Amino acid sequence: MTETILGGIKRVSGWSIALGVLIVLLGIIAMMSPLVTGVVAVYILGWTAIFGGISQIIYAFKTHSGSRTILEVLLGVVYLAAGIYLMSNPLVGLLGLTLLLGCMLLGYGVIAVILAFQMRPLKGWGWVLFDAVVTVLLGLMIMAHWPSNSVWLVGTLFGISILFSGITRLMVSWGVRNVMPATA
Repeated sequence: MTETILGGIKRVSGWSIALGVLIVLLGIIAMMSPLVTGVVAVYILGWTAIFGGISQIIYAFKTHSGSRTILEVLLGVVYLAAGIYLMSNPLVGLLGLTLLLGCMLLGYGVIAVILAFQMRPLKGWGWVLFDAVVTVLLGLMIMAHWPSNSVWLVGTLFGISILFSGITRLMVSWGVRNVMPATA
């Protein structure tokens, strides 16, 4: 019984290692063609908004009545319109996504600076401040070079994220495989 379970874990870890290698390769490909990757990210966001808008409209008619239905339908129409706009103008969507990323990082960083100083007597508050300063600088760098950085930034960051997800999967899978008894 135990050998069957251990054999199953070893087999699954092999598939996980293969998936990790595939994810690493996809991350490298994404970083090599950041404009295409960024446009794909905009298309994914666009389709998500379209399906979200359709779902919102269906939800409105299935669960509400009166003025609340109208508001729910309007919310769905906003999602639907945004998704259609992104699908028909992916490069403009990429510009907006890059600007949104810069603003988000800047806002997060400023709030994290405030949090760091509120934590100041506690051990480790300096790490929170360090993270905050780096995040503010990244946000400022993105916004200072916008819109020219839009053609590569989102795709490159997405590729880096995919790459590190693959590396993490590989390390965890190898770790699981390496702690398995030799008889499995």
